[in-house]
Amino acid sequence: MRPVLYAFAIGLLGVAVFSLLALPLPWLLGPISACLIAALIGVPMRGIAVVNDGMRAVLGVAVGATLTPAVLATLPGMWPTLVLVPVMVVCIGLIGVPYFQRVWGYDFPTAYYATMPGGLQDMLVFGEEAGGNIRTLSLIHATRVAVIVVALPFLLRGIWDVDLSNPPGRPMVDLPWSDIAVMVICGGVGWRVAKRVGLFGASILGPLIATGLVTAAGYLGNRPPAEAIWAAQFFIGMTIGCKYAGVTMTEVRRDLLAGIGFCGILIVLTVVFVEAIYGFGLAPGQETLLAFAPGGQAELTVLALIVGADVAFVVAHHTLRLFVVILGAPIAARLVGARSR
Repeated sequence: MRPVLYAFAIGLLGVAVFSLLALPLPWLLGPISACLIAALIGVPMRGIAVVNDGMRAVLGVAVGATLTPAVLATLPGMWPTLVLVPVMVVCIGLIGVPYFQRVWGYDFPTAYYATMPGGLQDMLVFGEEAGGNIRTLSLIHATRVAVIVVALPFLLRGIWDVDLSNPPGRPMVDLPWSDIAVMVICGGVGWRVAKRVGLFGASILGPLIATGLVTAAGYLGNRPPAEAIWAAQFFIGMTIGCKYAGVTMTEVRRDLLAGIGFCGILIVLTVVFVEAIYGFGLAPGQETLLAFAPGGQAELTVLALIVGADVAFVVAHHTLRLFVVILGAPIAARLVGARSR
């Protein structure tokens, strides 16, 4: 338990420092920064998997609670931007694989699964089966999520002057206990059923679907309390920082630098897509940035909730991206790998 306690204490210290310095999103960026620094200097840390999944379930419930009939009616109108999600995934692959192979000398399986912007666990499983370097994949994907999540709040505040200090919901004492009970049931049952049927992203998509059905039926009128969203931010941020525990200087010189360079490529590519979508009037710029930024689904959901963006729009695009990557990655990797031999 000592590494867990270290991570918890260091994460709280990060929250305190970010709060004192009035930096954005102290409950998310504070734990990321503090745990990252501690990991790089050799402090042993780790999170608790079931707690982390529980926090993702909170976010799933939060998104599902926004899916009112009026919001659901807007989903068909998202098709002009949804069709661009596979296009962006292909562009990322065409640029990222040569980058990792030719610049950093990675073998094809490692380069391919380091490039694909899917879920960390999914890419590690596929990468291991294909013979990729698991440690390298873990560090690069952790770096992708960390850099994107840290950069976006500053972009949102700098471009749109977004107020990131708004509470993500109402206090728990202001919510009816009946609504809280419904959300707890939806989170637990949705997660369990989704995991049983093998749905990818079960911890977040299962509660999202269950809560969305209840909300659309008119039996839920509130999101989870602010305290639950803050807790989700904290544990997700702590988990991202802890991914770097045990990193060596060799890995810093190679894998971390490779990941940071790839993040630069991803940011440029994201800006190109956002500018094109916004320029043609297909969607608002703020929502488009959150929807197309190739960060983690849970982390981008947190940002969408905090800034008051169209959460359904953001989640729909990230879910489609994960769907495209998870279904397409093994097929594409097999085809390209066969041609490269």
